[in-house]
Amino acid sequence: MSYKFYGWEHADAAPADERYSSITDPRVLYDILSEIWCADTCAPRLRDRWTEDNKTLGQCSITAFLAQDIFGGRVYGIFRPGGNYHCYNVVGSCVFDLTSEQFGDEQLCYDNNPEQFREMHFSKEEKRLRYEYLKSKLDEMISSGR
Repeated sequence: MSYKFYGWEHADAAPADERYSSITDPRVLYDILSEIWCADTCAPRLRDRWTEDNKTLGQCSITAFLAQDIFGGRVYGIFRPGGNYHCYNVVGSCVFDLTSEQFGDEQLCYDNNPEQFREMHFSKEEKRLRYEYLKSKLDEMISSGR
């Protein structure tokens, strides 16, 4: 099976948290999140453009920090026009971006980007609440045997 997210071919990070042992790699997480991502988890400034065909739109930081909870590693950000950062994950030598397909064919640069920290991102209450919602939905799916 092939995926559209950046780094999927080598996304072999293993879960660092035993609670998530059923999520054996980032591809499995992507499959589960594809059933959870929705307009409610999308960044408010992009919500009017969110569609089922572009589920990853506006989901980057909350998804990257959730992936960090599961796989460990660090979150980095690509500076974007408009002053925001697009977040992705680095676990050891594994670089993956579960929400990259929102940019279509645009080539993003995953080299030499600044590390991102949840304290800064989650200082925005709406973002913290979206992350908590996404995480609770993931936890529900796992506890139901997904």
